[in-house]
Amino acid sequence: MTIRTIRTHLRGAAALALLPVLALTSCGSGGTTGTTPAGAQASPAPTDDPVAAVRKVDSVAALLPADVRKAGTLRIGSSVGFPPGAYYPNGPGKAPAGQDIDIADAVAKVLGVKPARQDASFETILPALGSGKFDVGTGNFGVTTQRLKTVDFVTYINDGQGFAVKKGNTTLKKKVTDLKQLCGLTIGTGAGTTFETTLTAQKDVCAKAGKKPYEVKVYSENAATLTALQQGRIDVIMSTINGLRYQASQPASQTTFLGEYHRLDVGFAFRKNSPLTKAFQAAVDELIKDGTYARILEKWGTSASAIDASQINPPEHR
Repeated sequence: MTIRTIRTHLRGAAALALLPVLALTSCGSGGTTGTTPAGAQASPAPTDDPVAAVRKVDSVAALLPADVRKAGTLRIGSSVGFPPGAYYPNGPGKAPAGQDIDIADAVAKVLGVKPARQDASFETILPALGSGKFDVGTGNFGVTTQRLKTVDFVTYINDGQGFAVKKGNTTLKKKVTDLKQLCGLTIGTGAGTTFETTLTAQKDVCAKAGKKPYEVKVYSENAATLTALQQGRIDVIMSTINGLRYQASQPASQTTFLGEYHRLDVGFAFRKNSPLTKAFQAAVDELIKDGTYARILEKWGTSASAIDASQINPPEHR
């Protein structure tokens, strides 16, 4: 996605050139590979490294299946694209950074294995778990009733769904608590996300209320959603609470976060009945106990999403 169509507007182009990389996807959200508009620059990553001091915990590592311990690696399918979850502060092809990267790396160190991370688009990761391509998937995957039918989760934060508009937009002035507030508007969101599922499942709410339906535009590239908002091709973005809150804190993005709509637990994803879940749960709990977890969330500004203990396959929040 380029900004060629607005280059004649000097101020708009200058603002877009400063936009941070933000994957506007979910809790079940997820990006592709950190694609950004032409000229966009990524937000610099914090320099502290709470993962550096993490060491193997033998009692936790013993919970891994023997074949994984022998291999010494975890194949991670990773959807990378947005701060504070996972993004490329130095551009694609360089090392990713973010809350999800730090937590996954810290878990791997507790388990005494090395992460073998492979970039993948969000919508391909869960099917790839079932085929055995990856051992675990990361990408701010929200725990939903539908996903629990085919995937196992080990939770590590609490995030969820929210909305944002372009700064100065007067169509939506307050927190969205009912999708009927979106009637007549065009909503941008990520492919294969909980946002797309929610909007599709409730697409009749406007007609039932005698109002013009909302339109949903789905984007497979993270930056395309933000660019569409800036160019006025969509009215509102539905994405992760943490991602949208972070985005709104960056002046160049020129967005306003409208608040939380629906909370969701977020977890590492595994094929159904994976033998890895107990080891991952114990590793997350170890990080919570020794304080590393709190330091990671503080680093990325997501302390409000902290959990007290990891869970395997908790029910979806209602």
